[in-house]
Amino acid sequence: MVGCVFFSIAVAIHPEDRLVDVTLAIDAMGGDHGTTVIIPAAIEYLRLFPGDTIVLVGIPDAIEAELHSLGVQTGVHLRVHPATEVVGMDESPQSALRGKKDSSMRVSINLVKNGEALACVSAGNTGALMATARYVLKTIPGIDRPAIASYLPTRKGQVCMLDLGANTDCTAEHLLQFALMGSTLVTALEHKPNPSVGLLNIGSEDIKGNEVVKQAAQLLRDSDLNFFGNVEGNDIFKGTTDVVVCDGFVGNVALKTTEGLAQMLGGFLREEFDRNVLTKLAALVAMPVLNAFKRRVDHRRYNGASFLGLKGIVVKSHGSADVLAFRCAIERAAEEARGGMLQHISAHIEKWHHANLQKAAEVS
Repeated sequence: MVGCVFFSIAVAIHPEDRLVDVTLAIDAMGGDHGTTVIIPAAIEYLRLFPGDTIVLVGIPDAIEAELHSLGVQTGVHLRVHPATEVVGMDESPQSALRGKKDSSMRVSINLVKNGEALACVSAGNTGALMATARYVLKTIPGIDRPAIASYLPTRKGQVCMLDLGANTDCTAEHLLQFALMGSTLVTALEHKPNPSVGLLNIGSEDIKGNEVVKQAAQLLRDSDLNFFGNVEGNDIFKGTTDVVVCDGFVGNVALKTTEGLAQMLGGFLREEFDRNVLTKLAALVAMPVLNAFKRRVDHRRYNGASFLGLKGIVVKSHGSADVLAFRCAIERAAEEARGGMLQHISAHIEKWHHANLQKAAEVS
C-alpha cells in the first residue's frame, strides 16, 4: 500500500467553503515522529483556521508534555482525547485491528464514526489504517472496496488518480466505482461539474488492454460520467483528463516510479551545480528559478491521500512527514469535510444505482 504521494497539488478552498468550521480527529501518536511533529502541525493549522477544532488523540501524558514544551494550553478549539495504545509502523493490519482496540488510530476513527469529528488524519501504518477504517466506518452502500486517491501535478494543473495501492486485484465494476468516486471528489473539492475521466491503459485504442480494462471501458462508456477513453502513462502528466483510474497494483507502481524519477532528477541537478566553481556560481544566478521549481514540486506542501468509499473521511499522511507536510494533510481533510465530499459521493453512487435499476426495468 502507499503511504502518501510524493507529488500532489493542493486543492483550493473556495470562499464559501471557508465559512464552515470543522472538527478534526488527529492521531497524535502515528508516523515516524509522533507528537513532536503532529502537535506542532496541529497548532500551526489552528493559527491558519482558528474557527476549526482539533482533537488530539493519544497517550495524554505524551501529548501534554509536547504541548507544555510548546507553551500551548488546551481549550475550546484544541482538545485531548485519551487512547492507551499505539499501532507500530511495521505492525500487521490484523494485529492492529484485533489486538489494539484502544489505539490512537482506532479511537480517532471512532470519533468520526460517532459524529464527534468530521474527518480523521493519521501518519500511521497504512495497512492498519485502511483495515481499521474499513472495519469501523464500513463502506458506502454501492461501493465494494475503498480506494486510495490523491492529486498529481500536470502541465495543465492537476489530476486526481486512484487507486494508488489499496486494491491490487480489481474487477471492471470496481474500476467503475473508482471512477465515480474520483469524479465526485474533483467535483466536490474543485467545483468542476463534469470532470473528465481517463482509464489508464497500455494504449489509447479500444482493443488494447486486458479483459478487465476492456470491460471497465465499456461500463464507463455506458455510465453518465464524462469518459474520455483510454489514457497512457504519459497522459497523466500532460493533464489529458481530470481523473485517471486504474487498479491499485498499476497505480502504486506508477506512483513509485514517479517518486523515483523525481528524486533522481533532483539529485542530478545538485550534482551538476556542485561540479565546480563555475557551476556553483551558475547555481547562485539560477537560485530564484530553482527555489520556484522546488516549491512547485515540494511533496511536503501536498501531503495527504484520501481513503475514498468509506462512511467517513480518512486522510493518510506520509509516515516521515515533517510539520509542514502534516499540516497540509490536515488541510486536505478539512477541505474534504468542508466540501461535503462524503455526501457528494453517496449521492452520486445512489443516483448511479437508480439509473441502473431503471435500465434493467426497461430491458425486462
